[in-house]
Amino acid sequence: MNVRAIFIDMDGTLLKASNCISRRNMQAIYGLINQGVQVFLATGRHYEVTAPYHKEIGLRTPMICLNGAAIHDEETGLITEMKTVRLNEERFHYLTAESPYNVMIHTANGLYCKETNEEIDYWTKVGQIPPRYIGDLRQANYQDVLKYSVRTGEPSPQISALFKKEAEVVDWNDGFELLAPNVSKWSAIKSLLTEFRIRPDEVAAIGDGPNDIEMLRHVGTGVAMGNASEQVKAAADFVTGHHENDGLAEFIERYLLQPYKSNAI
Repeated sequence: MNVRAIFIDMDGTLLKASNCISRRNMQAIYGLINQGVQVFLATGRHYEVTAPYHKEIGLRTPMICLNGAAIHDEETGLITEMKTVRLNEERFHYLTAESPYNVMIHTANGLYCKETNEEIDYWTKVGQIPPRYIGDLRQANYQDVLKYSVRTGEPSPQISALFKKEAEVVDWNDGFELLAPNVSKWSAIKSLLTEFRIRPDEVAAIGDGPNDIEMLRHVGTGVAMGNASEQVKAAADFVTGHHENDGLAEFIERYLLQPYKSNAI
């Protein structure tokens, strides 16, 4: 398998539920780097809660954040490419403000949210930057929106469908996300492949969520985690183990690491 680059999702793929990178996953990634493979993180997370893991691994590649809405420089952290989404704000808040949903708005300048929760507290702890605003988002003064996240607590395709003319919709089991039209991890990957002069057929990508489907379909080798939904698995060429059982390392070790042949008989 001729792979020159791999794009790795974080939650449910690189990370265990404890938000840690296992030793086995780390060693597998080091093995790829030592072979000259370019290793990238491609995540739905914002930069501040991506960068610490990027640094922990020791990567020297740009970071794809917020489902492809932003690409960050590996050294400075500055946004080198971003795609903002524009909604009818009055309509959006009419549909979400009075409902028992949490709404998070990721902007180029930080996070705005309706209320805090355990996830946002974790982001603050890891990223060392609290939300810029917590409260009624109709009163917030924000701009340059990269991603809207609406947490309804259940699948809500009937609500998310109302935004499909304005935005790229990603449906989750607990809500949905809205991005600029045609923005995905894959759209950001295409931009980086041009920069690095790598062909799509020389690329592997691995993930577990609906925001990974486009990249799994379009790279040379798409890999779904064992904990992924059937929809995600159907978009992949391979299905590996569960993220709690180092499914990332399992795939890398089996298909990508060059075997040592010095002791071969």
